[in-house]
Amino acid sequence: MRRFPWPRGRTLGGSSSINYMIYIRGHAADYDHWALLGNKGWSYEDVLPYFKKSEHNERMENRFHGRGGPLNVADHRFRHPLSEMFVAAAQETGVVSNDDFNGASQDGCGFYQLTQKDGLRWSTASAFLRSAAARPNLTVVTNALVSRVRFEGRRAVGVEYVHRGQSASAGASREVVLSGETINSPHLLMLSGVGPGDHLRSLGLDVTADLPGVGRNLQDHLGTFLRYEITVPFSLYGATPEQLAAVQAEYETTRQGLLTSNIAEAGAFLNTESSGGPPNLQGFFLPYCLTESPIEAFQPYCHGVSFVFYVNRPASRGQITLASADPLDQPLIDPAYLSEAADPPQFVAGIRLLREIFHAKPLGDILGRELGPGPEAQSDDEIGAYVRDRASGTIFHPVGTCKMGTDEMAVVDSSLRVHGLDGLRVVDASIMPTLIGGNTNAPTIMIAEKAAAMMLS
Repeated sequence: MRRFPWPRGRTLGGSSSINYMIYIRGHAADYDHWALLGNKGWSYEDVLPYFKKSEHNERMENRFHGRGGPLNVADHRFRHPLSEMFVAAAQETGVVSNDDFNGASQDGCGFYQLTQKDGLRWSTASAFLRSAAARPNLTVVTNALVSRVRFEGRRAVGVEYVHRGQSASAGASREVVLSGETINSPHLLMLSGVGPGDHLRSLGLDVTADLPGVGRNLQDHLGTFLRYEITVPFSLYGATPEQLAAVQAEYETTRQGLLTSNIAEAGAFLNTESSGGPPNLQGFFLPYCLTESPIEAFQPYCHGVSFVFYVNRPASRGQITLASADPLDQPLIDPAYLSEAADPPQFVAGIRLLREIFHAKPLGDILGRELGPGPEAQSDDEIGAYVRDRASGTIFHPVGTCKMGTDEMAVVDSSLRVHGLDGLRVVDASIMPTLIGGNTNAPTIMIAEKAAAMMLS
């Protein structure tokens, strides 16, 4: 068994304050699939207006993109020459160029847009909370941990929390909205007696609502790497103190240059399947050589390049369960990566395709040794073993543990109200019935926009 760190954004703005800032919505077919599962109002055409409502896209305003919203979406102010070389190499192998992964087509290679403004991270705290901070009907409490939702009968009437070591509570005359994301929302529901009845009773908790799907259906993007040395001193490795000082000075005076980059500037949506459906892989090119240890991932030890990618719609399903009834105990996370037979072959096919891309011109002209998987991994079994033994862990896209739907494992309905209870909604990535093909920050913001509209109506 392998263990991976699962960082969370325990700050204003949540994980949008610590993520890679990549603005990706997923494929239109993802949302149409949600609607086919019985979630009325969640097809692509239904959710597109909410993506556009939030957005202020600096480059585009069209059927797919909005202007004037609070969430600033920008192009990179800096592109590393190696990132340009990757895109050119991908095109050399027949991958189409795509200047808008959120537009008419997701397929292809190109450069990601970012949630940045003026060269700075533009989190949800910057976009939404900052402008609302002075409202008299808003109180923000930090350094607090919610420990339980309070119920009167089957109606949520408030929450209990711990603030700087002291117990406190807050009442709700209309609704309680949980936005603890894929780990904390099911954790809090179960602590409050909402979840799989047998599991809760085994820990001495009273059952308010026996909902077996709480904490189940966990899906995440498992990342794996392709890594090469390069034959020229051209990557982010080995910068001198003088070079670093110049880069910092450029950023501080102009908000331009390398420090505006999220490093994962370029990438691709690729299809290794013959079905002709949406791309089954997404990846990110990095102009430096990653190590294989997640903790040391930003400490390159040679000049090189890397590509991290994942299966967009993994079949594997994990779960979140309680370690105890103590709110201070972290929940148990079992992502069950690679537990379904459909997932490993897609990683193997991805490694093979990416090797072709990396060896194409112009990137292939400066390529040195393959460090991972390495030249010894050639057969499907050898590549598969590399993925199983060396995959980096989460790419920080867990979803699904309070899934929306109508079946017996659903936790919320299409209005995001918890089944069988009154005055309680969940509004975060945990409600996604299936993982979308892409980064999850923009889809989570869309979910919040749609939920706000439903609550106001």
